Amino acid sequence: MHRDELENHLNQLLDISRFHDYCPNGLQVEGRDHIHTVISGVTASLNLLEAAKAAKADAILVHHGYFWRGEDTRITGLKSRRIALLMKHDINLFAYHLPLDIHPVFGNNACLGKKLGFIEIGRFGDQDIAAHGKLPQAVTLSTLSEKISRTLLRKPMLVGDPDKSIQKIAWCTGAAQSYFEAAIQQGIDAFITGEISEQTVHIARESGVAFIAAGHHATERYGVQALGDHIAQQFNIQHQFIDIENPV
Repeated sequence: MHRDELENHLNQLLDISRFHDYCPNGLQVEGRDHIHTVISGVTASLNLLEAAKAAKADAILVHHGYFWRGEDTRITGLKSRRIALLMKHDINLFAYHLPLDIHPVFGNNACLGKKLGFIEIGRFGDQDIAAHGKLPQAVTLSTLSEKISRTLLRKPMLVGDPDKSIQKIAWCTGAAQSYFEAAIQQGIDAFITGEISEQTVHIARESGVAFIAAGHHATERYGVQALGDHIAQQFNIQHQFIDIENPV
């Protein structure tokens, strides 16, 4: 398929024009015109780019791309090496940040909720990024933690009573600890995100709402995979997700 056809499809599917984001969404680095093989991953690190080159990919699809607001705009150092590799091998880079977090089907939050068996009831937070809902039945915090660990292959960090009964929950993938207080207002028992900050511990203790930090990378692996699988089926092209290990 032609690069422009893929870009138009992704941009419309994820409705990128309605978002106020920290980076440009869509095609960030232009490569060859025609696309047969797409590699997806969480972050456009040099390791992912080299893996895509080895797989003879025509395009890379990621959640974390380049050109973030407030960063140095010069193409030097790490940024230079990454972009040089893409351009030398004529590989396209597509990146979708908030649109991929929020999408109701292919979004990171929708996919994480589905993966963990959550029942979504509604959204909250800036641009309705975060989700709230419930578990099919109440479980203890320690039981929920064990399920998250088995599913995401990463032991989460918990703040809360392991024996606390959990049924009403809220979640937002990545670095969404700043939404904790807004989540508490949804009347929840626990909040799940990727990262944790120092002050978050005190908010959890004082509110009695459990906080689960399940990993930024670990919680954001599923949206880009689902999106890659979608375009593979839709356009009969090859897709492979490559997971570059990240402990955070």
